[in-house]
Amino acid sequence: MNNPVENEDLRVFVTVVRKAGFAAAALELGMSPAYVSKRIGILEATLGIKLFQRTTRRSVITEDGERVLAHAQTILEHLDSLVDAVSEQRRAPRGRVRICSSFGFGRNVVAPVIARLAADYPGLQIRFEVFDRLVDIVEEGFDLDVRIGDAIPPNLIARRLKENRRILCASPAYLARRGMPKTLAELAAHNCLPIKERDHPFGTWRLRGKQGEETVKVAGSLSTNHGEIALRWAREGAGIVLRSLWDVQPWLDDGSLVRVLPEYAQEANVWAVYPQRLAGSAKVRVCVEMLERYLAEAQR
Repeated sequence: MNNPVENEDLRVFVTVVRKAGFAAAALELGMSPAYVSKRIGILEATLGIKLFQRTTRRSVITEDGERVLAHAQTILEHLDSLVDAVSEQRRAPRGRVRICSSFGFGRNVVAPVIARLAADYPGLQIRFEVFDRLVDIVEEGFDLDVRIGDAIPPNLIARRLKENRRILCASPAYLARRGMPKTLAELAAHNCLPIKERDHPFGTWRLRGKQGEETVKVAGSLSTNHGEIALRWAREGAGIVLRSLWDVQPWLDDGSLVRVLPEYAQEANVWAVYPQRLAGSAKVRVCVEMLERYLAEAQR
């Protein structure tokens, strides 16, 4: 081994293994597949071993590759800890941060905070992604998930950023046409607008009222995996929507939407969720603290 191993080559290697492919790893890293392949080739030449058995369809990690993987993960974790420790001392966090969130909340609330983060901490390299599904942040390599919903896996650290609830709403035009439901069970006969949420089964609404938690199956002529679309349909008179208070409050204030069955709501607090190994991370801490400040300001 004539040349030292580059830490970034180890990071590329670990990402290829985690994403189970060169193309998927390239997409995550913001590199071309050809460049990823080149870096893996350099790492293999430096170590003098084959890391993958490659065919036209897939790449399978070798036995030697498995041994390298264990060491690579340890090296990168130690390197990240070192960067965090130095950053903590300098009070200027540095390094790569991968953050994820849901579609609507990510676009409308988290994205502006990330722009402020990048401006305040130029040493951070932030990658932000939004999903319509729950993300396994450990398996998929994220440092922070800004999540709505209280079901947090026990192996993760969660910090509540803001109290929030999902409530039922519809437009005055829809309610004039179809009538105001008087019980939760009556929602089954209404045109509802189900959203494929990250943390709830599709078409099933669980809400808490005076009698505790109740469940109702809902359906309608329209459904989506994007909350902003469902909210627009509701404002246009298409049906009843279950949506976060932060999202619907402006439309309640101007009368575009009216609350339906106000005695019912669904807990949907906003959480910062991150792996336990990043509990002392300076870069994660500043992200969480800025989100907390931003949401507190937005509440006033």
